[in-house]
Amino acid sequence: MDLEHVVNDVADVIKEIDIAGDRFKDFQPGVGPYGEPQLVKLVATKLSSLPRYGAGVKTKRTPDLLICGHWALEVKLARPFGDNGRTAENWSVNLLHPYQGNTSLLGDCVKLQALTSQLRKGVIGIGYEHDPPQVTLEPLWRAFELLASEVMGVKLGARAMTRHTGLIHPVHQQLIMVGWKVLC
Repeated sequence: MDLEHVVNDVADVIKEIDIAGDRFKDFQPGVGPYGEPQLVKLVATKLSSLPRYGAGVKTKRTPDLLICGHWALEVKLARPFGDNGRTAENWSVNLLHPYQGNTSLLGDCVKLQALTSQLRKGVIGIGYEHDPPQVTLEPLWRAFELLASEVMGVKLGARAMTRHTGLIHPVHQQLIMVGWKVLC
């Protein structure tokens, strides 16, 4: 099970969650407003219903998403705009805060490198954009890659990426999923 398949499967189940049209708290319908722990839990449940995953998908504190026998994955959300359509403050910090021990995706890379497990390790970014984007996430993904390699000394595998358009939320209209294997 390579990371590209996992990224595509996670994106597919997120699209399923979106199509259901449920609301997270008092936000508008759609998957975009879900918090990270709530979304990861829903993703794990949906993945567990797929034959290739079975009951081997769990949510944990470390890693966020465990695909038993295959992957230890950390997950972060990137939303430049809030549910109300206003620019979100500090939205990129979830990925780019370059300090060991931090809860950013960069900090998660370091945490995964220290994890004593024979599982493959990876990080996933779940991003939402307008369609067409008002703020494109590509510079964020590229900045993450540069900070990981040039500042943090983290070796990443090639980027796996997929996009789903047509989400029902009026602000979070398209899903951009990216993943990288963390090489130890």
